[in-house]
This record gives sequence, structure tokens and C-alpha cells, in this order.
Amino acid sequence: MLETFTPATFRPCIGQVFSVAASPSRQLSLTLVSCTGAQRPFSLIFRGPLEHPLPQKTHPFSHPALGAFDLFIVPVGRDEAGFLYEAVFN
Repeated sequence: MLETFTPATFRPCIGQVFSVAASPSRQLSLTLVSCTGAQRPFSLIFRGPLEHPLPQKTHPFSHPALGAFDLFIVPVGRDEAGFLYEAVFN
């Protein structure tokens, strides 16, 4: 499924919430902040809560329009609103 994703897939979702399975019993909400790149490679930046940082690894994501998929994210910083995570598509 990830092979079919392009920047055009995600740009309409900027500002929307994605659900992430942080553990079998905990779902977190990450907001898509940005999508950079016109083709592959491109990257996504998500913001998550300060209270529950996520480790660098592949996490199960879901979105009402995009469905369920696994995505490798890397913590790249934090701001006053939460932790920032990047996913890169090559």
C-alpha cells in the first residue's frame, strides 16, 4: 500500500488527525503538519502529544480516508504543542 502513496495522497490530509497504535492498548492522535516534495522522495511531519513520546520504529497508522497502514517514523524534535515525527518515502 505504501508504494501507492504520493504527496498528492497526503496534502489533502494536512491538519487532519491520524490514529497511531502506540501499544496494543493505547491509541494516540498525531496531526499531519506538512508534506514536502513533489514526487518521491517526499516526507511527512506529524505532531503528537508531549505526554506520550513515540520511539523511532514502524507504527500502525489509520486514517478515515486512507485506511490502515504501517509507517516508519523518526522523532525529529518538539515544540510547545508536542513532539514532531518525520516519515520519509523513497
